[in-house]
Amino acid sequence: PKEFLLQGGSMKVDQLINKGVALVLAAMAASAGATEGGTSMYPAGSEAYTCCALPPPGTYGMLYYQNYQANKAVDNAGKTVTPDGFKVRANAVVPRFIWVPKETVLGASPVVHAIVPIVNLDVAVAPGLSQSKTGVGDITVGAGLGWHHNENVHSLLAFDLFMPTGSYRKENLANIGKNHWAIAPVAGLSYIQKSGLNADMQHMVIFNGRNSDTDYKSGVEWVMEYALGWGMGNGWTVGVGGYWYQQLTNDKQHGASLPGSKGRTLAIGPAIRYDSGKGWFFTAKYETETQVRNRSDGRSFWLRGVYSF
Repeated sequence: PKEFLLQGGSMKVDQLINKGVALVLAAMAASAGATEGGTSMYPAGSEAYTCCALPPPGTYGMLYYQNYQANKAVDNAGKTVTPDGFKVRANAVVPRFIWVPKETVLGASPVVHAIVPIVNLDVAVAPGLSQSKTGVGDITVGAGLGWHHNENVHSLLAFDLFMPTGSYRKENLANIGKNHWAIAPVAGLSYIQKSGLNADMQHMVIFNGRNSDTDYKSGVEWVMEYALGWGMGNGWTVGVGGYWYQQLTNDKQHGASLPGSKGRTLAIGPAIRYDSGKGWFFTAKYETETQVRNRSDGRSFWLRGVYSF
């Protein structure tokens, strides 16, 4: 399959709501806001079927599209803390460039990639208090090793670096960048069949750097993405996909821990994939967030296509 897992990038809007929104929420409920502004460097939910299977040696391009919408944010007890008129809307087009060389390392294929998100973000906190931004977000680069254990079973170990390249001002309501570095090890496994069961799972742990403008350091985050489907034998796979996001440690500001600042989200929705058998494929997925704590509570629509150069 001409697809693989190397997570990263800054596609999802709940990665992009910045400290300006968090300050407004804090004025209403001090317990609202996990990671800085209830956001993350990583776009949880971006991957689905065959996430952890490297393609054959070559150069590849992937293109993501995401639409995210949320009309509320919740606190540590799951209570809505945003006023009427709160809205978050984002559209992202995200090219991803991949190179798999012919050489092998430890019996695995090495791979490197880069992700350059282009985001349009609209945030309205209340009537008359809104902002819109468009531009390049935080770029991600990464490298990894992928194993093909047999025709059906594939695995991958990777390491991603998130760079603070997107625009940021702490006074803004809408920021496309996060203004800090982050690193993330990744591990995943895919079970693939043209006809029959398809199952995918990958794990990522994100270690965040400090935002020098706000002296804020978001806690360590864990993301598990999954997909479960049935191959129809005609190129189509249908089923469900989503993710479980859990913040493992509290945030810190000015060196002090912030109790009750851990975020959580469970997302699920229908997912489909079509493989043309001619070197290109696409996937589509709709995810609804549930069990949300200290974050925006919304829904996402994803499209993803792959082609080889």
